[in-house]
Amino acid sequence: MDQAIMITTPEGIAFAQLLARRGALRLEILGLRHSGGSVYALCKRAYNLKGSKQRVLNQLNTMIENVKAARVAGQ
Repeated sequence: MDQAIMITTPEGIAFAQLLARRGALRLEILGLRHSGGSVYALCKRAYNLKGSKQRVLNQLNTMIENVKAARVAGQ
């Protein structure tokens, strides 16, 4: 890997966290445990989401798609 990406804006950092949490929640749904506690509970608390693990994952996916659409519209 020859190139590195540096995320320096607050919006970029928040988006990277959102992507990382989505990935962690996917793994948690498959049965993988996280030593720091439930990613599901973290996502519900951080983004004020409701529902089952799958429903929270769907809501995270919608949030990610909305951010991507906003970035495309802003270019």
